[in-house]
Amino acid sequence: MTALSEAVGNDSHDVGNIVRDAITDSSPRGIAAAVHRLIRAGRLVTGDRLPTVRELALSIDVSPATVSEAWQALSAVGATKSRGRAGTFVQDTREPSRPVRYLGIGVQSGVLTALDLSTSMPDPALLPPMNAALAEVAGPSLRWTTSYLDNPLLPSLEEILRQDWPFEPQRMGLVDGALDGLARVVEQVVRLGDRVAIENPGFPALMDLLESRGAEVVPLEMDGLGVTADSLAAAVREQPVAVFIHPRAQNPTGSSMTEVRVRDLANVMSSNSAWIIEADHSGAIASGADVSVGSYLPERTIRIRSYSKSHGPDLRIAAIGGAADVIDPLMARRMLGPGWTSRILQGVLVQLLTSPEAISSVDLARETYRRRSTQFCAFLSANGIQVSAGDGINVWVQVNDERSALITLAAAGIHVAPGGPFMVASSTSSHLRVTAGLLPDDAVHLTRIYENFVIAAKAQPSVRGGIS
Repeated sequence: MTALSEAVGNDSHDVGNIVRDAITDSSPRGIAAAVHRLIRAGRLVTGDRLPTVRELALSIDVSPATVSEAWQALSAVGATKSRGRAGTFVQDTREPSRPVRYLGIGVQSGVLTALDLSTSMPDPALLPPMNAALAEVAGPSLRWTTSYLDNPLLPSLEEILRQDWPFEPQRMGLVDGALDGLARVVEQVVRLGDRVAIENPGFPALMDLLESRGAEVVPLEMDGLGVTADSLAAAVREQPVAVFIHPRAQNPTGSSMTEVRVRDLANVMSSNSAWIIEADHSGAIASGADVSVGSYLPERTIRIRSYSKSHGPDLRIAAIGGAADVIDPLMARRMLGPGWTSRILQGVLVQLLTSPEAISSVDLARETYRRRSTQFCAFLSANGIQVSAGDGINVWVQVNDERSALITLAAAGIHVAPGGPFMVASSTSSHLRVTAGLLPDDAVHLTRIYENFVIAAKAQPSVRGGIS
């Protein structure tokens, strides 16, 4: 009997040898993928103890660090669980993983607040009216789909999208919102154990998606103009398969890139083969320039533009355009699911994108959000509080203590999102994400709200009060 067999015991099936014999690629990704396949095939079952890092490393002649990295990847997707000195065990993967970070940023059920600034949602009063668009689409010109194989994208909408895209996309398509687009791109380009670079702070739902996929996340440092070129250069040395960025109105900071910054990032990306995925989640309500790495690397860039914040969350429409090598299989896979985005909703979006009234409404919303964020940031900055640029509807506010700030604001009837779920890597500072786009316009009310934020940002762990 081998040392490995003795180590895992004489169970009904020899886990050690099963794992060893299944490994044909001794890289961390190859080891993790082999074990994951065994679990999916039922050859390893819930409760099976895997060989220790040292035992498996000796058996397949690799370094312990290689096996450790594989075990970490399996743990990240919920396939295994470490029990300390007892070992690493296969765990029941029938329960879907919960998007812990994403669920951690909203108001909890049953909690009532006078002012909810946690949602990253647009102000309903600033969305363009849909009555005329709906009436036009429901009129005599409506053409019902007659085949499941009809073009999934209305030609009239594709023409509008291409004219407004920041680079010449090889392919255009539609998905059901920005998060649906991110999920479908992740499905296409990320595999178990892959490295992926994302912004820090970044979008919690994207972190949940990548964790569920078993990816290893590489954080990208940011400044007031988004991801820094030096940080990206360091990240690409880790050979990520994909880089996810927000070119404008980044969530949560609201930072927007300039053409110079985009060019610098493109120069860094030109020396590797990673995909560049751009999330333009704010779209037309962002004040920043519509710039893109795709202007320099169109064959490797995929851009997702949402119309939820600009034209209405219930439209559930985002456009996706860019590299054919990703979008073609993505849209083909979608045909085996929802098939297409309702052409009725597509028709509504066409009307909203061409109607002078709707265009003016979106222009007004963009200016209103800019004014609300600018005033909010100016007041806090004047009182010694560090805040982000705040393009779009969100502002990133630095506070002395996250928990104390949340409690102080809650006591005043204000709810915001905690900063913790947005952090990819640990930080010595604490933050809040504030949807400043939902602030009221009444001057007296605003002053009291601003004052509460100043008190909350300066609150120490023992402070529990605020202006009521």
